[in-house]
Amino acid sequence: MVGITETVLRDGHQSLIATRMRTRDMLPAAERLDAIGYRSIEAWGGATFDVCLRYLREDPWERLRALKRAMPRTPLQMLLRGQNLVGYRHYADDVVRSFVDEAARTGIDIFRVFDALNDPRNMEVALRAVKRAGARAQATICYTSSPVHSLEAFVALGRRLAELDADELCVKDMAGMMPPGDGAALVRALRQEIGLPVVVHTHSASGLASLTCVAAAEAGAAAVDGALSPFAGGASQPPTETLVGALRGTPNDPKLDLGALGELAEYFRGVLEHYRPLLELRSLQTDPGILTHQVPGGMLSNLLSQLKEQEALGRLAEVLAEVPRVRADLGYPPLVTPTSQIVGIQAVLNVLQGGRYRQVTNEVRDYVRGLYGTPPGPLDPELVARVTAGTSAIRARPADLLDPELAKAAAELRALVPAADTAEVLSYALFPIVYRSYRSAVDRGLTSDVLTAAALGVVGALRRPATPPSARAAGTGVGERGSAWAHEGRVRLQTQRGWIDAAHGRTRR
Repeated sequence: MVGITETVLRDGHQSLIATRMRTRDMLPAAERLDAIGYRSIEAWGGATFDVCLRYLREDPWERLRALKRAMPRTPLQMLLRGQNLVGYRHYADDVVRSFVDEAARTGIDIFRVFDALNDPRNMEVALRAVKRAGARAQATICYTSSPVHSLEAFVALGRRLAELDADELCVKDMAGMMPPGDGAALVRALRQEIGLPVVVHTHSASGLASLTCVAAAEAGAAAVDGALSPFAGGASQPPTETLVGALRGTPNDPKLDLGALGELAEYFRGVLEHYRPLLELRSLQTDPGILTHQVPGGMLSNLLSQLKEQEALGRLAEVLAEVPRVRADLGYPPLVTPTSQIVGIQAVLNVLQGGRYRQVTNEVRDYVRGLYGTPPGPLDPELVARVTAGTSAIRARPADLLDPELAKAAAELRALVPAADTAEVLSYALFPIVYRSYRSAVDRGLTSDVLTAAALGVVGALRRPATPPSARAAGTGVGERGSAWAHEGRVRLQTQRGWIDAAHGRTRR
């Protein structure tokens, strides 16, 4: 029997409506979700933490407490970005350990830990902390295709992660580009060579996902990820109901009730109607081009946003052709946060400036110097020589450059909020500026209800047909603006800079 991890409360809505589902829309379905018999329910982590504070004005820790109370039987799962936790920079080890401890105490049973470069050094502290907390450590292999990524290389990585006391392995296919045959071969090899349970996570964007999940199950996967159908397909996971139907009556039958799943799907169909102004049609479309350029849905949205700002949407094809070249220059990193933003922004600059690397972003410079970890393959020698001229590369684990942060964050927050508990201190340590804004908004009565009404109204206005040229000339062209959430990738990159600058005593320009 293969298990099902349900993603509707995390990756499903992160992929389709920019992570904007509120806790109040999750809780009415929680008891029924808990009764289905899922292997686990992914309900936290990824972008949910940041979005709760930054946009929804919700306490992410309270969301976790509420969901755990409502779903006591099914293991709750989170996505943890290794040393980045739920943020976009590396945090000091004391913050990583404290965060994992608090998350496990509050309700997380399974931690899916990954690193954008598949660098085990960036996962080790988090994985060890998960084990000490008594939770299940699911160490993750970010799947991609390149001359330096092979079955043997993925198995070697899996073996290294097993040495870090991982309880199980996850194959994470961010772009949805893993063919069924390759997925089955990888699952089979990991099971035979390492012996740990293997879970497969993929996305439907290229159209391969359901086929790959079925092939992975037949190859011995312990579980596959699905999302209830209203929040499935396109940039999200394959539909849970489809996977259950495809495997029904086979030796891998998940033995979940399709009728009960249908009732839950009907509930979330109503939830989706509420958030429909946030749903981009592009997020639901199938794009087999991903099999060539490997650009996942979230990264494509950021590229489109950048090109729209430069009035250069017509050059998207050039950018998509440049992305694989930049990726090759950088040693073929998997395209997942933050490497997707690093590669994507540099590709846009290379195209729009009429020459490759006329301007090298600070993030590419830091990547080349080793501040994000060890790249999977060799870097372009000319780019390395240019970036490292007059400076040195970093050989150490990136987090070794950071001093302990937790005590300082606690002192700063408790000077403002004397009764702040550990969870609040961690929220502040991860996102100090965002958390200050969150507290200020809550204190001023800007509730989640008020913000939801305002946000949906704004996005609805932005999606109206573009105004005529004469109106735009008069300065009223609201319809020409981008999505209200389209700047998220840039926010991530700006946030990443903080730890790098602090580690080297630099002042932001």
